[in-house]
Amino acid sequence: MFTRMLKLRLLNVVAPVYFFMATAVTFVLHFCLFIPTIFPNPDTWPRGSTALHTVVFLFLMFNALGNYIMTIRYTAASPSETVVPVCSPHCSDKVDAHYLLNGRHFCKLCRKVILKRDHHCFFTGNCIGNKNMRYFIMFCIYTSCICLYSLVLGVAFLTVEYSISFENPLTFLTLLPLSTGYFFTGTVSGLQLFLVLMLYVWLGIGLVCAGFCCQQVLLVARGQTWCQMQRGELVENRSPWRANLKDVFGTRWILGLILPLQTAETCSEDTDGHKQD
Repeated sequence: MFTRMLKLRLLNVVAPVYFFMATAVTFVLHFCLFIPTIFPNPDTWPRGSTALHTVVFLFLMFNALGNYIMTIRYTAASPSETVVPVCSPHCSDKVDAHYLLNGRHFCKLCRKVILKRDHHCFFTGNCIGNKNMRYFIMFCIYTSCICLYSLVLGVAFLTVEYSISFENPLTFLTLLPLSTGYFFTGTVSGLQLFLVLMLYVWLGIGLVCAGFCCQQVLLVARGQTWCQMQRGELVENRSPWRANLKDVFGTRWILGLILPLQTAETCSEDTDGHKQD
């Protein structure tokens, strides 16, 4: 038990560092390599391409980081429960948290009582619950978009700079092992190998975030959390899926799609938490 908790706490520190390092690398590659190489002369045709790609990239990055910060800022912890409960030795829940009454959980990593706890996100370092679910979903959406967008620009850069053709669908599957082999023989530079590795990083993060987003939207529409699904609880949903989505995304959900703003009421977190069992 102690070893598993130590690993989880270490992951809780390493994951945010990994996220910020990947974000910084993406930012530097975009402005120092991709845009200057793909569009060397911003005054030539197509006009405005450099500015357009820069605006799109900054918009996606702003929303990804903005919703990341909002996920951390609007914690799902209960403000009225400060006493740390003691977990029973026969606790049947996961090692990172145990279930309390009325839909509440005590997270051993956050050391707080979480209302309508869905799961603990290691990349944000806190729990996802009733107050920050909307920001977590938007964070996943924009992170997936920025990764896939960077993947496209990375492919274009390798095509322009190193004359690598991606017309064959098998090229992407064999690119990493071939580049690694050529690197050790001195044929491929370290920068080219690093860019190839980043392509796979962007692809992996983008697909994982897209999968998380789809899963969370489905759970929200059903009025269910990941913890409830793991315990095999069937929620008697008294509200239609539109009402469940509105509870999370708020009435100004369109504004929340383009800006990391608060669009749902958060003043009734205690009552909302006690509605779930």
